[in-house]
Amino acid sequence: MATYAIGDIQGCFDSLQVLLDKISFDPDKDILWFAGDLVNRGDKSLATLRYIKSLGDSAICVLGNHDLTLLALSEGNTKAKHHTLYNILAAPDREELLGWLRHRPLFYHDSQLNYAMVHAGLPPQWTLKKAKKCANEVEAILQGNDFPEFMANMFGNQPAKWAKNLKGWDRLRFITNCFTRMRYCKPKGKLNFKDKGVIGSQKKGNIPWYEVPGRKSRNDRIIFGHWSTLFGQTSHPNVYALDTGCLWGGRLTAMRLDSPEPELTAVVCDV
Repeated sequence: MATYAIGDIQGCFDSLQVLLDKISFDPDKDILWFAGDLVNRGDKSLATLRYIKSLGDSAICVLGNHDLTLLALSEGNTKAKHHTLYNILAAPDREELLGWLRHRPLFYHDSQLNYAMVHAGLPPQWTLKKAKKCANEVEAILQGNDFPEFMANMFGNQPAKWAKNLKGWDRLRFITNCFTRMRYCKPKGKLNFKDKGVIGSQKKGNIPWYEVPGRKSRNDRIIFGHWSTLFGQTSHPNVYALDTGCLWGGRLTAMRLDSPEPELTAVVCDV
């Protein structure tokens, strides 16, 4: 049995199939971790969503910002940038697919493999234990009766810094932004959403979330996607960037997690 983590697919279903062939994926024996953003922008989001859902317990997925965009669009939120999502909303199995997506986590941790996975990042104040608790808060809303109201209040850049006394939609929005949108932040954890480019292009004083001094999760191994301009490279030995820009003609990357050292396999994406 093998366990692989795979970066952002964003509807590039054909590239996913090529990658799975290359790693000889066997759904009866192997496990796939997906770092979020299964859908949007690519032209086969519906096929991607159907396939990963069909894998059942052989697939573990965390939600990305584009996955949440699909859910928001399904509730009529006009702020959602939909690009290529209408075929999902028009599909006969729409409700089944959306219901499955609503029940995906924002954070996953396997203590035996000693890896955690998020789509975007973690603020410096959070341990993995705290991250799990915060994720559970949002997951309960996504899966509960307040889901439509959350979809109406999810988008926004404020508050930009963690505080224990955050409440209501502000608290849930901040948690969601950390798990699904963060890249750069200030040394004390204030989020910055304007800078998205390569390291060195950001405004002075902003640093990658994983480089914040004293980050409480610095000794933990964390897999993330979301940041294609890192090209899979980070300056920290315990963080693994798996969004390698498949959508933009880059690569789709898988990392084997059950080997003594992480093993990377990638395919060039033809878009």
